[in-house]
Amino acid sequence: MKSPSHMPGMGRNWVQTATLAVALVFGAYLIFEFGRIQANYNIVDASSARQELVNEIKGLEDQIVALKQEIALLETHRDIDNEAYQVVETNLGDLQRKIQEQREAIAFYRGIVSPADGGRGLRVQDLKLTKGKDERQYHVRLVLVQVMQHDRSVKGEVDFSIDGAQDGVDITYALEQLLPADADGNWPFSFRYFQDFDRELVLPAGFTPERVNIEVISRTKSIASVKQSFRWGTGQS
Repeated sequence: MKSPSHMPGMGRNWVQTATLAVALVFGAYLIFEFGRIQANYNIVDASSARQELVNEIKGLEDQIVALKQEIALLETHRDIDNEAYQVVETNLGDLQRKIQEQREAIAFYRGIVSPADGGRGLRVQDLKLTKGKDERQYHVRLVLVQVMQHDRSVKGEVDFSIDGAQDGVDITYALEQLLPADADGNWPFSFRYFQDFDRELVLPAGFTPERVNIEVISRTKSIASVKQSFRWGTGQS
């Protein structure tokens, strides 16, 4: 069976139409590209500019990473420097305390062997009062020495009392009245060069201390007793 006589003409028309459409699209693209060229813009320039921006961003990101690493390194050095400074400061403080302790020890022994006033016999070398944990509790540190008289030991006891005011009235409390309930009221001593003591006191309610009286009573023949009085003050010696 033969095809209709008008089919070859229709094929030619379709080819012509397609060719015309392609030509129109290509022409439109050329016009568009020509317009961009006229506006100083083309695909090559745009691609180049974009790549430059990408490279610049990459460079900035690399700088940020480098700066972060530098900051971390500086912070590490700072921490190390701070730790080193603290170690040096602590060691220096410890050294200064040791030097001070040695100076105090030298002064203490010099006072026993060769006191500045040239005196001899028994004396109170140090009295220190410090606040305890409770409101009316106090810690007493007493140091007795025998100066320039070390050929024999000295024995005896300490008589301790505090003068003050009880609700506005003058009063003196003996050691036995100031000790905790389970403490021994006796205060004996026996030494050749020196002896130190630590005692706990509990002041009566409403009592305001003013002076501390200490009598070092010698029971050794030819070594005299001594009595000294000190103004009350915590932290003093």
